[in-house]
Amino acid sequence: MNDKVLAWAVRIQSIAQAGLAYAKDVYDKERYEELRAIAAEMVSERTGIPEAKIRNLFCNEEGYQTPKVDTRAAIFKDGKILLVHENNGTWSLPGGWCDVDQSVASNVIKEAKEETGLEVLPERLIAVSDWRKHNVCNYAYGVVKIFVLCREVSGTFAENIETTGIQYFGREELPDNLAAEKTTAEQIRMCFDASLDENWKTRFD
Repeated sequence: MNDKVLAWAVRIQSIAQAGLAYAKDVYDKERYEELRAIAAEMVSERTGIPEAKIRNLFCNEEGYQTPKVDTRAAIFKDGKILLVHENNGTWSLPGGWCDVDQSVASNVIKEAKEETGLEVLPERLIAVSDWRKHNVCNYAYGVVKIFVLCREVSGTFAENIETTGIQYFGREELPDNLAAEKTTAEQIRMCFDASLDENWKTRFD
């Protein structure tokens, strides 16, 4: 979070991607490709993620670069919030990238079903957050995180390719090993506050 080198890499990548989309001169395109490669090296050096993976994540996109949208479901029951246990051993709110054919609400429902096995009903918008201000940033593009208060309707957990379990946690029972790039303790506590406040006003950066 607040890493200047990563911020520079994101900016370089964005300029290079836009340049590749609009430049006509073949030599200009080569220069923009080189800038993309430099941005990937910077991110790899800073995060420890292999350069090949970095290139695969953002160097194959085309067109003017815009932030990606990540939706997160805050599902409460008996005053506790539902977290999913990721394959890497960390915990987070269920959610993920918003698919191009989904709205925010439908994506929240889809991701919750895939990761928890539960049918949920989105009820209120909690926050729209710029992850650079709140989360560990490990991708060279912007991410807008949308937190939605949800109610469990039905269903039971079934192990899947992304998560190995689910558990409800109280406000003071949050696990230490949160996936900080996805959900921080501060963001989860914000969801608790929203669930208890009928007059909650959506937070946004």
